[in-house]
Amino acid sequence: MERKNVKLESERDSYDPVFFERLASVEDEHFWFRTRNHVIRALTRQVTGKLPPGCRVLEIGCGAGNVLRELGKACPHGLVVGSDLFFEGLKFARNRVAGPLVQADLHALPFDVKFDVVGLFDVIEHIPNDVEVLEHLARMIAPGGRLFLTVPASPSLWSYFDEGARHCRRYRSLEMKEKLQSAGFEIEFLSHYMTSIFPLVWLARRLTRLASRSRSLTIEQATALTLAEFKITPLVNPLLTWILSLETGFLIRRRPLPFGASLLALARKPLVGTSGIEAQRR
Repeated sequence: MERKNVKLESERDSYDPVFFERLASVEDEHFWFRTRNHVIRALTRQVTGKLPPGCRVLEIGCGAGNVLRELGKACPHGLVVGSDLFFEGLKFARNRVAGPLVQADLHALPFDVKFDVVGLFDVIEHIPNDVEVLEHLARMIAPGGRLFLTVPASPSLWSYFDEGARHCRRYRSLEMKEKLQSAGFEIEFLSHYMTSIFPLVWLARRLTRLASRSRSLTIEQATALTLAEFKITPLVNPLLTWILSLETGFLIRRRPLPFGASLLALARKPLVGTSGIEAQRR
């Protein structure tokens, strides 16, 4: 596990490391993570299944390694690398994956090769300069390679959860499309997800907003409330897992959903000339 190019402490404010321990304890069973991982694994397999042995996959912001493990399953014939700014998360990731882990800031990743697939799963919403990041990622990806993103969607859902999680924004579909295209990517698939639970999330956020209108929360209070949402309720969790499984089939078949609490994007870096991915990877 390497530790390189780590930024100063002041630049670590985009995320609170206190989340890693809680996430590591619930990610395998929590309905939200199970649904997201199912879709990520299936769509990644569609891409990597067409790539030659030795293809390179990178997850930036791999945290406790829950998604990174799924990427390894989706690409058993390639090199799957995880990176994160926080060593606190990588300690948990090491218990889940055996592949390379690197502690580094995404603006200064220590790689001198290009990747066939780069994934950032609920990461760029934490970063103020997301357009600059997308442009930087485009330079890291091989021609013909893919960028795979998931982000929180629908600004109307903004609440203490976003403040506690240190989000800078929630995305609209058109906003994501325009930012990816301005960074030089072609949109391969763009869709909302967590559609089935959107009404429940909207109502909960609305009620919370009304209840807290007379008082403002400190960042510590918002963080505590956010952590409380990562709780597995015995009867509710399997029910929501089942409900959300009904929409994953649409996503895996690349049929976009019109609204939802989250958004996913699979974008492609255009080929250069006629040499294709393999000739451009090194």
